[in-house]
This record gives sequence, C-alpha cells and structure tokens, in this order.
Amino acid sequence: MNQLVSETITCPYCGEPIELLIDCSVLEQEYIEDCEVCCRPINLFVSVDESGKYIIHPKHENE
Repeated sequence: MNQLVSETITCPYCGEPIELLIDCSVLEQEYIEDCEVCCRPINLFVSVDESGKYIIHPKHENE
C-alpha cells in the first residue's frame, strides 16, 4: 500500500517553494529531484519513523 503525502520544501539554491510527493511506506530513501524553478538538482534524504512521521533533508548537490 502506497502512502503518498504531498510536502512543500524550500529549494536550497533559489529559495523558492517546491512540492514533493513522499512515499511514507519506504522507511529511508535518498534521491535527486530537480527544482521546478531553477532546475538545479536537490539531494533529498527522507526518513520515516514507526509512527509515520517523516523528515526531509534537502541539500545542495555538492554537500
């Protein structure tokens, strides 16, 4: 069962808000998503705890 949630984060490059879909059925994930505004790649680290609470860590490509 997919548990997709929509979350808005701030791009670490241009500072604009962008919307992400997070799959909370995956406990830890790391992927790259391009900013919808400036098109730069954002490294995303997402973790979900047992209660379903998720934490998103957006970082620059070279961090």
